[in-house]
Amino acid sequence: MEEIVCKGFKAGGVASGLKKNGNKDLGILYSEKPAVGAGVFTKNLIQASSVGYDRECLNNGECQAIIVNSGNANCCTGERGMQDTIAMAKSAASGLGIEESLVLVASTGVIGEPLPVEKIETAVPVLAGGLTSKGFTDFAESIMTTDTVPKIVSKQGELDGKTYTVTGVAKGAGMIQPNMATMLCFVCTDIGVSQDVLKKALAAGVDRSFNRITIDGDTSTNDMVVVMANGLSGAEVSKSIHKNIFQEVLDDVLISLAKMVVKDGEGATKLVEIKVKGAGSDKDAYIIADTVANSNLVKTAFFGEDANWGRIIGAVGRAGVPVSPNTIDIYFNDIIMVKNSMGCGDAAEAEATKVLKESEFAVTIDLNMGTGETTVFTCDFSLDYVRINADYRS
Repeated sequence: MEEIVCKGFKAGGVASGLKKNGNKDLGILYSEKPAVGAGVFTKNLIQASSVGYDRECLNNGECQAIIVNSGNANCCTGERGMQDTIAMAKSAASGLGIEESLVLVASTGVIGEPLPVEKIETAVPVLAGGLTSKGFTDFAESIMTTDTVPKIVSKQGELDGKTYTVTGVAKGAGMIQPNMATMLCFVCTDIGVSQDVLKKALAAGVDRSFNRITIDGDTSTNDMVVVMANGLSGAEVSKSIHKNIFQEVLDDVLISLAKMVVKDGEGATKLVEIKVKGAGSDKDAYIIADTVANSNLVKTAFFGEDANWGRIIGAVGRAGVPVSPNTIDIYFNDIIMVKNSMGCGDAAEAEATKVLKESEFAVTIDLNMGTGETTVFTCDFSLDYVRINADYRS
């Protein structure tokens, strides 16, 4: 795990009793001073109460803490759901000694079950009192559901000789096709930046990262990516060139986390990069890449290590955008499997099969029509995906 050195931020996680297995299920991320805040949220029309609550809070431009529970999504729970969200914010504010309006709330887990918020209220004083600058691993573990590993990435940049840090924590292994913005991501940085610049940087970064991944094609009711910037490093985004430098570091963190989410997909054994180029436009390229990445037939072939390119070209053809039926090339890493929409023979298939045995590889689809291109990350569908989701509530 990478060392966390983000100035002025503390974190922690504890078990409050929400999870039947006794694992950590409640975390807090806290800034020593109010921070500039921005968020990107799910486009699912069915949303947890925390999503609307956080949108309203971030309209003020500042936040200082985020309290997150796992094991219960607090979604589709009626008026009580919003009352419980507010109770979580009040509890964290009291424990940290800050204004309630500066506390954001997030929840993840099973939809439709009332949140036993009293367990959270009981646990918060101990959690708030135990936050440390080295508590990010505990925080990352506390927000996990079907994840198998905590997901933390920390990168540094420099502006005018001053070093700043961007640290991100994410959870997600199933119900993943964010379309933002079950997936949550929380980013903290000690850089100084205006909310307008931060909002634009986050939106651009999410579009290049979490909006380019899929595990199962489902968009959660609770998805959010939130960033807090407290300025304590002394580095300040004050020039146009600074925006680009900061954007690169933020993108690096978000893309790294997005790949970790896909690699840890429920039952996944392969991380696959779907590259589409030669399309009529970048938008067309994305639609095709997304269609291939979400094809159950393609994903099960990846799991079976079967170089069944017919499934891939079939998905290309049904994506709903213009393609030239006789000019498509398909590569597995650098092995050309299909040339001008026709297979390259048994020898090529044998080499492509070797590629499919790797835990990470790329599939490149060249339409040979134009300059549009994009990349989407996906994983395979294994028997374990079915088992995990069949037993999710038990």
